[in-house]
Amino acid sequence: MASNGNALGVAQPLIPVFKGESYEFWSICMKTLLRSQDLWDLVERGFVDLDEENRLQDNKKKDAKALVIIQQAIHDSVFSWIAVATTSKQGWSIVQKEFQGDSKVIVVRLQSLRRDFENLMMKSGESIADFLSRATTIVSQIRSYDEKVTDQTIVEKVLRSLTPKFDHVVTAIEESKDLSSFSFDELIGSLQAHEMRINRSSEKNHEKSFQVKDTTTRTGENNGPASRGRGRGGFRSGRGRGRGYGRGRGRNNGHR
Repeated sequence: MASNGNALGVAQPLIPVFKGESYEFWSICMKTLLRSQDLWDLVERGFVDLDEENRLQDNKKKDAKALVIIQQAIHDSVFSWIAVATTSKQGWSIVQKEFQGDSKVIVVRLQSLRRDFENLMMKSGESIADFLSRATTIVSQIRSYDEKVTDQTIVEKVLRSLTPKFDHVVTAIEESKDLSSFSFDELIGSLQAHEMRINRSSEKNHEKSFQVKDTTTRTGENNGPASRGRGRGGFRSGRGRGRGYGRGRGRNNGHR
């Protein structure tokens, strides 16, 4: 039943297809898609089967549209789970319970994810992109369980978890920014810019060190042969003088 074809029209985005794995990420994408069509509230809460202000017919059409989207987002290997669903809320709840677990399982998983988030620390030598990717993955998984994680919470946690080489920029951000309104995207930009400056400075220092080493090596090569030449010349001169004086004195003494 799953298809990347789109029943909503050519201008609509492709529907993510769930194949039984990575439910958390699939559900995030689906929620965004359903919100863009003004259908998520209907999927989440359902609708009352009452003709209030002649809205029943409209709600039924919207619910059928939401159910079509959910059906198209399910791969053939998983589709049998929701084949019996007659409403979008029912179809969504079936998939959620089967692949995310019941309330007890969700509580346990959330506790584990919260612990992972609190223990998250940047590793020595790790790039800022890799570290933020790990942080974003954990946050996305937490949010997939409909738990809110604010930008301020993420920003404060990231600033606490960076390696010492970022101390300067952390201090600057904490002193100049209001963290309650400082977005995670702004933090990413600041940290990446700081990392680029650190890398450029490190490259320059490496080049200078290499140039000094190369210059020292060349100087040693130039001075080495000359020093050895002077040493041999001096030794011969002294030895020659010694032999000359000795022979002269010996011959003179013999004549005497």
